[in-house]
Amino acid sequence: MTVPTGRRERKKAATRQKIADAARRLFLDRGYDAVGIRDVAAEADVAVTTLFAHFAAKEALVFEHDEDFERRLTRAVAERAPDEPLIPALRREMLAMVRHCAADDAAPIWRMVDGSPDLQEYEQAMRLRHARSLAAAIAADADRPATDTACQAIARFVVDTHSLARAAADPDAAVDEVFRMVEAAWAAVRR
Repeated sequence: MTVPTGRRERKKAATRQKIADAARRLFLDRGYDAVGIRDVAAEADVAVTTLFAHFAAKEALVFEHDEDFERRLTRAVAERAPDEPLIPALRREMLAMVRHCAADDAAPIWRMVDGSPDLQEYEQAMRLRHARSLAAAIAADADRPATDTACQAIARFVVDTHSLARAAADPDAAVDEVFRMVEAAWAAVRR
């Protein structure tokens, strides 16, 4: 997550984190469906309008790092070293993201997501949005010898690696397996 620089930005970030922490506590203690927005606002000691200023929906409280993950993926393309190939840069970033989400303390959150149709639907929409952003970053890359369709397909494969790997017995091995296929697909596109 990016570190806010100014006092106002730090205060907003602290409030956002306080809300997210309160939501996580309540969701894990009572269950996602048993907790309402007003419960979270009261636990965080903020107004409901303040909560919605930081999170657009109840589901967004569970995926608090959503925007940060999306930025990390696009930066992996745009800010990689000039001599670094695209796919290894994306693999490195995805591996870091999977390790974050596969940590032991994340397991209760993922069980909650897996048990909630609302959260699964939100996660799917989030992955599609991430894939669109990543496809745009790949398409904007100066060395791109691929069509927009190819950029979109590669982006989808990369983003879907996260859900496949986090559910695998060996997340690192799952990332490696998927990225071998992504690398082969990218090589075929570049011919």
